[in-house]
Amino acid sequence: MNIPCEERRVVSNLESKGLHLSVPVRKSKEFHPSLRGFAGASFRRRMLMLAMVLWVGLCSLPVFSQTIVIGSKKFPESNVLGKIAKRTLEKAGFKVEHKEDLGSTGIVWGALKGGSIAVYPEYTATISQEILKVKVEMSAEALREALKKEGIGLGGDLGFNDNYGLVMQKSRAAALNIRKISDLAAHPDLKVAVSHEFLGRQDGWEPLAKKYGLAMKSVRGIDHALGYIALKSGEIDLTEAYTTDAEIAEYHLVALEDDLGYFPKYHAVFVYRLDMPQKAIDALKTLEGTIPEDKMIAMNAEAKKTKDYNRAASLYFNGSFSGSSASSTNSSLAATILTLTGQHLALVGVSLLLAILVGIPLGIAASRPGGGSQAILGIVGVIQTIPSLALLALLVPLPFFGISPKTAIAALFLYSLLPIVRNTATGLQEIPASLRESAAALGLEPGARLWKVYMPMATRTILAGIKTSAVINVGTATLAALIGAGGLGQPIIRGLSLNDNPTILQGAIPAAVLAILVEVVFNGIDRLLIPKGLRLPAPQNS
Repeated sequence: MNIPCEERRVVSNLESKGLHLSVPVRKSKEFHPSLRGFAGASFRRRMLMLAMVLWVGLCSLPVFSQTIVIGSKKFPESNVLGKIAKRTLEKAGFKVEHKEDLGSTGIVWGALKGGSIAVYPEYTATISQEILKVKVEMSAEALREALKKEGIGLGGDLGFNDNYGLVMQKSRAAALNIRKISDLAAHPDLKVAVSHEFLGRQDGWEPLAKKYGLAMKSVRGIDHALGYIALKSGEIDLTEAYTTDAEIAEYHLVALEDDLGYFPKYHAVFVYRLDMPQKAIDALKTLEGTIPEDKMIAMNAEAKKTKDYNRAASLYFNGSFSGSSASSTNSSLAATILTLTGQHLALVGVSLLLAILVGIPLGIAASRPGGGSQAILGIVGVIQTIPSLALLALLVPLPFFGISPKTAIAALFLYSLLPIVRNTATGLQEIPASLRESAAALGLEPGARLWKVYMPMATRTILAGIKTSAVINVGTATLAALIGAGGLGQPIIRGLSLNDNPTILQGAIPAAVLAILVEVVFNGIDRLLIPKGLRLPAPQNS
């Protein structure tokens, strides 16, 4: 077939970029594009293969049966109380699941109201100050009536009061003659670090500083467990504590006297959904008044020493141990890490697949001139600025979500959009005008130009955005453990709560290895999907 000079120039121009075209046949005065042998169709098949590979991540998502689900916040005492409740309900004949380390009050309360959990341990002052937003101390009966309107029941006092307090090293406090919180006003240069939750609570740092007239120059947020480590090493001078924390005695700390009576009483109780079976509610009532403060301190110390909440909870049952021990956990460490890695891959894979399926069409729309482009990029950019923990907390109370892999996948999906959308738009916008003219000169329809020429040309940039999202997701997915969705964040959060570096590394090292493997896998995908003429040249050995 004789090919006109102009058509030969166009074909040569496209083929130099790795796009292999069959020659279109002229019909009347229009070009009719041939679909045979075109790289665009192959490109779409390859993208479909990638989508199918990612979709298999759905298969490894955990599926839970209907059980009584107990929640616990992200600190040892809450987890130990959760284990005590679990064993008590199991003795009453119920099938029970315990979700550990669920994060802050907002996340656990949202999960209770949304029905993702049925019960969790809480403290009376936290209920009034943080949940009901009432500034005055409320009686148990007033709390019970207020919670009843939310469909939530309030159990009786478990037997101990776990107050907030401010602690210092004994030697440092003695040297500065600090015994009471009011004494701190004379030492504004002291370095203060308290938990992020305490910084923002109604009964937290700012109202306390106002009541006592404190004007500290250095106040920052820190994880509660890490605050003790920083205090012990001398990096900070003051942090907040729970009065039943074992670290107070272990690290030779002194709790400063609350001489103005700022802190209310934090009686430990169980809060539960009123639609929980009455038999289960009655079983929990048997725990009321049975946990004195010294016993709770001993159980907290045991949890810190053994890194095993089940074993710590066994002290409540006169030392009768039930559940997996630390030794059995260690013996199956490889299996545990493998399971958590599978959960982590499922979270990353499914959320990434959804982000690809949504992000690429959005990127195509954003590549076109007009206000719509700026709106799309603006929205996905704003989503990226929302703190990940805040996004999880916002999603938990919503219908359909709760504390589950669905919530984590939704959050990861939203965080994955920006690199994919922006890179898709950029890759399409940067296609040279000469190539656009060549595609038009061949008589290709707009849709055919997009999928047979422009998308393959932009493949390298698009895949770079997908790769960036995947690597970021591997790290961000560790936060899924805060809402009970599993993954490699589980040992990291547990290790932080227990000040145990080996436990932290059980999640941190596999997550780092996984990020490297994701990078390697996507380098291979690059070779599969990117047209040969668009690949970066291999480095030359000198």
